[in-house]
Amino acid sequence: MENLKKYLREVADACLFIAATVKEIFSRDFEFKEFLRQCFNIGYKSLPLISVTGIIMGLVLTIQSRPALINFGAVSMLPGMVAISLIREMGPVITALICAGKIGSGMGAELGSMKVTEQIDAMEVSSVNPMRFLVVTRVLAATFMIPLLILYADALGILGSWVGANIKGDVTFVLFFSQAFGKVRFMDLFPAVIKSFFFGAVIGFVGCYKGYNAGRGTESVGVAANSAAVSASLWVIIVDMIAVQITDMLIP
Repeated sequence: MENLKKYLREVADACLFIAATVKEIFSRDFEFKEFLRQCFNIGYKSLPLISVTGIIMGLVLTIQSRPALINFGAVSMLPGMVAISLIREMGPVITALICAGKIGSGMGAELGSMKVTEQIDAMEVSSVNPMRFLVVTRVLAATFMIPLLILYADALGILGSWVGANIKGDVTFVLFFSQAFGKVRFMDLFPAVIKSFFFGAVIGFVGCYKGYNAGRGTESVGVAANSAAVSASLWVIIVDMIAVQITDMLIP
């Protein structure tokens, strides 16, 4: 019974945190400079990791799929299959999970350390709204930058797939990309882009919530970072499951 009360209390706190964040998003005094700084931290500083992830995704998917397609005499379908797989599911989910580990834990650790060192309390005393300055900017930056990182990873994944196809074959760059994008429809790309915004919002909310509500001890910083990474990854998978069900119902 006590565990149930604790769980319900945490759910209520999370709902209030989300409501307070949404309210501050539409306030007049938006911290635009801090928002740009967070976009730089989330987007530009994540490019090396996302680049490696995207190329390896396409490379591994191609190397694993090519023998099976050769057995069925359908190797010409490889570019289209890889492109659709990356754009619809693998690219958004794997990239979002990588971002949940890197960005979500970073937000949890940063805000958690500010909570422990009482910097957040100092901001409140000095008439600076910490929700507006710390939380809103990070949530919006994650919401807008993670979809861009996902599209970037998709593009590099297809490029890695071309490299993988040429390990044991000989396909020109133009032919491979024409075959890949010839199979991709608008309704393959649109749902993936929409759900990537929700991935970004979930990662931003969870990372900020865990860090903002960290305990007072120094060990709570590590707990907040770890909890943010795990919870954000779990919520990415849950959001993806919901998005797949909705897409399956709406798109024949």
